Amino acid sequence: MSHPAQWSKDSYLFMMEYERRESAREMSEKLDNQGWDHGTLFRSLCGRWRELCELYLPVKVRGSIWRYSRGLSRRDPEQGWKLHISTSAPTASTVLEKIAPCLSRCHLLYKVPVSLQELEKLNSGIYYGYCQVGKVITVYPQTTEEAVRLARALHRLTRDTPAPAVPFDLKFRPDGCLYYRYGSFSSLEKENADGTRTLAIRDPDGNLVADRRDAERAMPDWVTDPFPLKHPPRTKKVLETPLKKRFRAFCALSQRGKGGVYKALDLSASPPRFCILKEGRKNGETGLDGLDGYDRVKHEGRVLKALHSAGLGVPRLYSSFKGDQNYYLALEYIEGETLDKWLGKRKRRLAISRALHYGIEISNVVARIHLAGWVWRDCKLTNLMVTKQGEMRPLDFEGACPVDRPDPMPWGSPSYVPPEWCDQFRGQSRVPEDLYALGVIMYLLLTGCLPEASPLLPIEKLRRDVPPAITEIVMRLLDADPARRPCAGVAARRLQAALSQLTA
Repeated sequence: MSHPAQWSKDSYLFMMEYERRESAREMSEKLDNQGWDHGTLFRSLCGRWRELCELYLPVKVRGSIWRYSRGLSRRDPEQGWKLHISTSAPTASTVLEKIAPCLSRCHLLYKVPVSLQELEKLNSGIYYGYCQVGKVITVYPQTTEEAVRLARALHRLTRDTPAPAVPFDLKFRPDGCLYYRYGSFSSLEKENADGTRTLAIRDPDGNLVADRRDAERAMPDWVTDPFPLKHPPRTKKVLETPLKKRFRAFCALSQRGKGGVYKALDLSASPPRFCILKEGRKNGETGLDGLDGYDRVKHEGRVLKALHSAGLGVPRLYSSFKGDQNYYLALEYIEGETLDKWLGKRKRRLAISRALHYGIEISNVVARIHLAGWVWRDCKLTNLMVTKQGEMRPLDFEGACPVDRPDPMPWGSPSYVPPEWCDQFRGQSRVPEDLYALGVIMYLLLTGCLPEASPLLPIEKLRRDVPPAITEIVMRLLDADPARRPCAGVAARRLQAALSQLTA
């Protein structure tokens, strides 16, 4: 199939280069040096995905994130071996284009996300659950024999394609992106003793039992795996890593497609100390620049070293290492709670003086990050830790970039990104992104609301006792024109002056 007229020829050629697996660094530099625009490129890929869906998956269901190849047939079983082809947004259309003719010839039932936006949400593990990561193309074979034949064919078509791992499925072959599990094909449910309902399959006696999708390699004990390797690969020597010798993770604090965050013990210290293990997964949430979770966490390690050397109160980096194809950072465990959690416990709005104290401290943190030569790009309440001593410590620098080398890819959290976030980036400074996020935090501290209304509600409409000088600096930080936002140091000084007048 030739690329459609509405695709940008440049973006199509760019993706062909991506699929030849240039290194992430080379692809990121090409995106930057040649002035690729993320928005245009992503829209082109979305157009390609939509056309393939219209051609091969015409069935849409109202309110569903899925498109289907056909409607249900009487021959379709209730349950069986499901096949999942994992892929990410940069290569999704190419993978679908390779396998869709094969699936359509067999008149098989299969489904894909309605859009690349939904695909990315699926692979993030946040919106639809961690167990859904990588389950981009789901195929429902009608028999076990058909599942085996089809798995071999699909593997040949997609082998060596970089893709995120499907967390709880079995992998068909080590060099592929095909996974499988035994489960329900329809929406069978069983009622639990507490009145809740659980997805279910039938056992050999016809009884409904839980269809476990979130357990490691869960497989009913009455079925036999039909996909074993005829010639199991030679056992490779397992390399000793700090993950096995020095650190003992005991609590998962978060899990998503690009990696996990764990509370752990560092056994090399005397006495052993708590630490945070941050994991970046190979092929996890790969962006259009080719960077995945592995690359992002490795990059964060470099940023933390630079900021710590500049005297910033970022978490100390104890160690960084590779393990099981992923990349890990062992970081200082900071006693305290995030500003977001602290605010969530309060039943009343902050006093203006308290809001100003926090605003001044956060402004100074941002100013020092910029002075050290970096743009944070993820300044938000959940990334600000308030220690037991009341100190503000900034966290999470995966998306940070040098002030003098702007990252061409968008980064940040939805409520904190500025209006220009989706515009063409080509060489623009990223510093105003941090300034806008600073304005969002101040607006929230003063009003208890995020500035999400359009047009933006003035602060005085939400809280009458805020002095005009404070309102003026916050609204300037939120200005739609990036050039009109004052730098973080200026914001800190003006907020300090306002606090002095308030407490005089």
